[in-house]
Amino acid sequence: MRFDWTQHRRNAHGLGRIQEFLKQLVYGGNDGIVTTFAIVAGFAGAQAEGVAQIGGLAVLVFGLANLFADGVSMGLGEFLSGRAEHDLYHKRRKLEIQAIAEDPEQERDEMFTILCQRGLPPGEADAVTDIFMRHPDMMADLMMTYEFGMHDPAEDDPAVNGLFTFGSFIVFGSIPLVPYFVAAPSPLTFYASVGATFTALAGLGLLRWYATRERLARAVGETVVLGATCAAVAFAVGWVVGG
Repeated sequence: MRFDWTQHRRNAHGLGRIQEFLKQLVYGGNDGIVTTFAIVAGFAGAQAEGVAQIGGLAVLVFGLANLFADGVSMGLGEFLSGRAEHDLYHKRRKLEIQAIAEDPEQERDEMFTILCQRGLPPGEADAVTDIFMRHPDMMADLMMTYEFGMHDPAEDDPAVNGLFTFGSFIVFGSIPLVPYFVAAPSPLTFYASVGATFTALAGLGLLRWYATRERLARAVGETVVLGATCAAVAFAVGWVVGG
């Protein structure tokens, strides 16, 4: 039976789906919330001066169109960037294996220096380097990490990452629009949307806290403050344009 290293890593470290795709969930969710609320806040800012009378249907049409268009763009962007990362890693690794074969002394010196910088005494670093020189594939993997700061993306699936980014964008991004689905547009509806937006940001912060177990105040506070800043800018732009 083949050993499933990925499953072992998840079990040993308690990694679940939330932790595995935390980057995509937070990135997509935060952008979805801010992007959609920008539509709502922009319309509200314009209406504050009485210049633009935008109905609730228009808010929903613009909001949903923007939500799905940007969601698709975000998902595809995550997919394409993941594919590019895979291609770059394998190209760089191929060149590293070629360098080990064509200029072994230079690569040996680099490996020895890296091991010493990582804390091995010279005698042990020299012995370990000799071992790695007999295993160029393993040496290339180590060099990719320590020399170039690149990690093997083999366990990452760009298509799945893109789907998680898209899903998080749509789910969290739809929350600021909920009040406009259930009530006619009014100052009260806008305030309800503001409340829904802060709730969504707080929920995203809690998701981040649950996955990382960092300080609760930091996880939630950073998410809410940064999202609120973007929302305030959107409202200000709408107010200036409306005025």
